[in-house]
Amino acid sequence: MKTTLKLSIGLLLLCFAFSISGCSASISTGTSSRSSKSKPLPPGQAKKVTGEKSAKKYAPGQN
Repeated sequence: MKTTLKLSIGLLLLCFAFSISGCSASISTGTSSRSSKSKPLPPGQAKKVTGEKSAKKYAPGQN
């Protein structure tokens, strides 16, 4: 009876350790990679977001 109790507690602790290590790895890599590689919006997409009729304001060669 004691060996099954020790085995079940050991398995429970092992599962808990794996679940915590999996969460910390996904949090640390999820947001930093996107922010460093983000591209600026193309003029047409910026126009759509703001609701303007012309994209001239957002195109770098048209300023």
